Amino acid sequence: MSEAGSDEAGGDSAGGEKVQSKLSAASIGPDWTKVRCPCCVSDRVEPLVLVKLGEKVGPETKRWIIRVIGASQKDGGAALLAHPGEDASGDIIVVSAPRCTLLRATEELGLCKIYRNGDMEAFSYSDRDNFKDSDNMEEFLTLAECQYIVKYELDGLRAQRDLRIPGLPDSCTLHNRDNIWQKLRSFGVIVDTFPLHNPDKLKNLSEAWYSGNQLAQPLDSVNEYFGSSVAFYFSFLDFYTWSLLPPALLGLTITYFSGEVQKEMVESVSGPRATDIEGDSEPPVSGHMLQAVFSMLWSTVVMELWKRRSSSLSYRWGTLHLAERFAEPRPGFHGDLGVNPVTGRVEPLFPEWQRDLRMALVSVPVVGLFLGLVVLGMMCFYWAEAQVQHLHNDWDSLLSQTLLYMPSVLHIVYTNMLATVYKTVAQSLTEYENHREESAFQNHLTAKVLVFTFFNYFAVLFHIAFFKQDVPLLRKRLASLLIVTQLINQVTEVVIPFLVDRFISAPHRTQSEDDPQEEKFRNQGTLPTFPGLFAEYIELLVQFGYLSLFSCVFPLTAVLLLLNNLTEIRSDAYKICKLFRKPFSPPAANMGVWQIAFEVLSFVSVVSNCWLLLLSPRLQDMFQEGGMSSTNVLLLAVLVEHVLILIKVIMAVLIPDEPDWIRKKREHIEYSSMQALRQQKLQSEES
Repeated sequence: MSEAGSDEAGGDSAGGEKVQSKLSAASIGPDWTKVRCPCCVSDRVEPLVLVKLGEKVGPETKRWIIRVIGASQKDGGAALLAHPGEDASGDIIVVSAPRCTLLRATEELGLCKIYRNGDMEAFSYSDRDNFKDSDNMEEFLTLAECQYIVKYELDGLRAQRDLRIPGLPDSCTLHNRDNIWQKLRSFGVIVDTFPLHNPDKLKNLSEAWYSGNQLAQPLDSVNEYFGSSVAFYFSFLDFYTWSLLPPALLGLTITYFSGEVQKEMVESVSGPRATDIEGDSEPPVSGHMLQAVFSMLWSTVVMELWKRRSSSLSYRWGTLHLAERFAEPRPGFHGDLGVNPVTGRVEPLFPEWQRDLRMALVSVPVVGLFLGLVVLGMMCFYWAEAQVQHLHNDWDSLLSQTLLYMPSVLHIVYTNMLATVYKTVAQSLTEYENHREESAFQNHLTAKVLVFTFFNYFAVLFHIAFFKQDVPLLRKRLASLLIVTQLINQVTEVVIPFLVDRFISAPHRTQSEDDPQEEKFRNQGTLPTFPGLFAEYIELLVQFGYLSLFSCVFPLTAVLLLLNNLTEIRSDAYKICKLFRKPFSPPAANMGVWQIAFEVLSFVSVVSNCWLLLLSPRLQDMFQEGGMSSTNVLLLAVLVEHVLILIKVIMAVLIPDEPDWIRKKREHIEYSSMQALRQQKLQSEES
């Protein structure tokens, strides 16, 4: 939580100037809480966050919450600005932030801003006057940064002593060092906290993003409005989508010129008996070989170039030097009150061995259970596949040919349903493990989901390829996945939310320009909560896996993914702008653990493609003609695999993770931060 110092913002404090600002020009009622710091006084306060209170919360409790929000940090408050709404006894509180609180939090979060010489520097509160636009918060900070800082301060509220909350039963008591915001949620006092949309900015962003015919995304505007974590997702989606052009063109070329591939494409759709395409004399190097080698090298180049682009965006958005704060535990952390041996602060403590025990005895078995359900679904898929194939051999009709795809379709639906249930279970398991830091919580949650996702989506494909060694079945399965999964994703992510919003939610939040500002804020609360980017990254990761691991058996993989993603960019933009509440977005320097997951898949693709090439009839004929034994063939495959991995490693080394100018800027920022820290230490010693 930012150090408020003398920036008293208490609602009942005496003295100081009064902020003459209402929620709207026609507002009648109480004003924003007062500020004592002269530099924070303003004629205009922008509402940033809305706090929704429980129905039974009385005026006394509401006034106490407003005082806590407005009090300085040394008095146990958040040093923010609070407005009770048009009705002082209503169930909402609108929150904003004064200049000093925003600036101190900017330093604590480690954000970089433009210095007077035009370069990006890690912001320092003591040197704030030398940073460009530091006196104008609308220019200095993005809207997303301001709203996240409000959440950051509210989540950091801690009780300084045992106290009873006014207007609540005696059982609703805060103990020393309790997280106030977390306790108020558990008591039902606070129902919701969400950032508010700015209608004018949202309209301008929508017109520049998905309403027109433009191909380029306004990433800087997305970062300004939704924050860097959302902007990084859309930047990667854009980069990855256009990176699909080379493999898509190669796939189309191979399919057009290779009679063998044309025959396989027809078989994957119409069945083996409907194939009459005869290829001309095929070249020694088949299209599958070209596609396999290209996919292995393409995946490495794409991820290395993305890391360079990511570092450039991180510098431009001021997140290149984010601070890892060893500060307050995350709101959901609980334990026995004690003294932290590292920080010396009084806070909840939870033994590491208990967390490890919970993971070993609860989390691991539950994850194993769900992996077992994946195997069960796979076995049912094979059984159904055999039954339908037997039926087709007996009937040999159009109906039986259509039924050949039913096991794949049903299994895809099953895996998607299982993934949805597992995500909720993984969230509960990670909460039960009780991680102190938010980063540890997110890393363990992501690891659980990634293990399950990889097993859920790729287990069947690997089993078909490596154990059954049935390339036609693998090709048919991959075609089903590419088509059915994309349709399911589009329907569940866009069509259903749109229909719910259009016919169920929208009629209940009709508004006009003359409506009070408070009603407009309430209408935003009727929108569903944004589900986050987890599912979006999972979808891209699965796509990347299909392309890098198995595209050599289905060269049109990149074509189908490219067509899907061209609509995905606009549908995701429409969804986050119109169908959900605005999310809080913490500053991010890159994609985090997702980037590691993509790189792991890139290396696994070498093993997968080498094995699939071994199953190629052309290569098997060549080996037989050459008189090579199966042992020699396997040794040759291992040798080729190691050579390709070595090539990938060399390419990753030769392509720097960040441009040279970014490296110099980063080192300069680190040096400047070290010098500023040394100077502050000397000043504190002298004083």
